[in-house]
Amino acid sequence: MANGFRVFGLNVRWYGVLIALGIGLGTLLGRAREKRLGLPADVSVDLVLLGVPCAIVGARLYFVLFSWQSYAAEPLRALFVWEGGLAIYGGILGALAGGLVYARRRALPFLRLADLAAPCFALGQAVGRWGNFINQEAYGAAVRYDWQRAFPIGVYIAADGRWHYATFFYESAWCLAIVLLLLLGERKRLFRRSGATFAAYAFLYALERALVEGLRADSLYLGPLRVSQLLSLAVLIACAALGLVLGRRKRLRLAGLLCCLAMAPPALAGRLALALIPAAAALAFEIAATAGEAAPPARKTQGAAPGDPAE
Repeated sequence: MANGFRVFGLNVRWYGVLIALGIGLGTLLGRAREKRLGLPADVSVDLVLLGVPCAIVGARLYFVLFSWQSYAAEPLRALFVWEGGLAIYGGILGALAGGLVYARRRALPFLRLADLAAPCFALGQAVGRWGNFINQEAYGAAVRYDWQRAFPIGVYIAADGRWHYATFFYESAWCLAIVLLLLLGERKRLFRRSGATFAAYAFLYALERALVEGLRADSLYLGPLRVSQLLSLAVLIACAALGLVLGRRKRLRLAGLLCCLAMAPPALAGRLALALIPAAAALAFEIAATAGEAAPPARKTQGAAPGDPAE
């Protein structure tokens, strides 16, 4: 089996192994951060046990909903998950729904649980995307130039004997960068509000997906527009708007929001080179605003006696 191996007569696919590895690593990362976030021990394990089934259901529903023409004649095929057809955004929404139920049952703050899950989601995505490489799926359009026929820019797809943009790798690398940024931000105390870590994850992932989705060759569509790109832009704008309302760095937040709005038309039109400019600016404004808001306010030192430590 090119895509897997056999154990006790059962077919085990590498895609499933990588998904399981991503879940396992995400669980370990969550357990290492529970105490720091003021959450009970082993809450990460509970969330995985509930969240993974919810994520699978959500991922399948999302895919089937926007691919209904493929299932209308045989609706029962929508239940055949082993045939493939899962969408990451649906998985995230399903996991969040499961987390909300868990938070209410355990009387725990949902936003704090979302903060716990944010880098774990990104880590799982970073690992799981390599399953797309093994399955030869989730790649982009055919590359345009000869110099792009090399990994990691391109990936050779045996099915059509051509090189395509390695979109699975772009997302994997970006998600790994998200993990590092979120953990660094937590260590530097950049995320002081409950839910801020998850909001940062949502913003960063939506930024990447809004751009990379434009290169995909297997997107789900709503009319002429790519569903995941539409959702990414909506999340991106919502996060920027929320930061503007709740944040203190109003000018930076407003500039970031305007950049998100400016990148929407070229991204939807597939003009990624043009969309990269406002996208990079939006990211820069977001980082600057977050870092500025996390800086502790300066304290007055009037009346301090000579030799007193500066505050």
